[in-house]
Amino acid sequence: MNKTAIIIPSRLEAVRLPNKPLELINNKEMILHVYDAAIKTNSGDVYVATPDQKIINLIKDNGGKAIKTSLSHQTGTDRVYEVFKNQLKSEPNIVINLQGDMPNIDPKDIANLISYMYERKCDVGTLASSFSSDKEIADINNVKVAVNDPLTNNQFDQAIDFFRKDEKKYEYFYHHVGIYAFTNKALVRYVSLNRSKLELERKLEQLRALENSMTIHVGYINSSPLSVDTKNDLIEVRKIMEKNE
Repeated sequence: MNKTAIIIPSRLEAVRLPNKPLELINNKEMILHVYDAAIKTNSGDVYVATPDQKIINLIKDNGGKAIKTSLSHQTGTDRVYEVFKNQLKSEPNIVINLQGDMPNIDPKDIANLISYMYERKCDVGTLASSFSSDKEIADINNVKVAVNDPLTNNQFDQAIDFFRKDEKKYEYFYHHVGIYAFTNKALVRYVSLNRSKLELERKLEQLRALENSMTIHVGYINSSPLSVDTKNDLIEVRKIMEKNE
């Protein structure tokens, strides 16, 4: 068993953009772009965790590993934990929850986050990049993460808050990237906790960790992987990835 497992939670019933894992970008489904990025890290086994047979068939038809999970999970991390516990027998030391809607994430950024986690400085690790405009900051679909000090490339700092609406009280905040790296003990503890007040209010599951005194460290990256939440996001990421093809 590899010490690291990258697990990609994915489902077809997204409220804002149904069936988005199967949307084509450069003639390849979005979830396959994410899966391929995870494979390119050469960091451990990669699995897609999904309740949907269509996604399972797609991944397996392309030589990948997909595991059918319960329909009842409230968060992607709960889905990740099911695979960690049942299929992987709780053996991996580091578990990566890689969101299935970031088709242009850089494999090097995933690999660097995994390397940082083996320094054992935090419970959870994640990534962030700079905002390119005030419009991006104003967009509530773009999650923000606040830290105490300015972030520079390959530097990590402790997260103090996550939010959607611009919080004027924070001097240093960045565009949060949807990836979470857990130590195995942190993952077990996280899923044992009740959903927290701010988690439910802001629809941000990482707040459950902060509200229960778990440490989250944020690493800065130069790239800006786009999380596809809406049709406009899909159009934008297609433009970006077609240029880079």
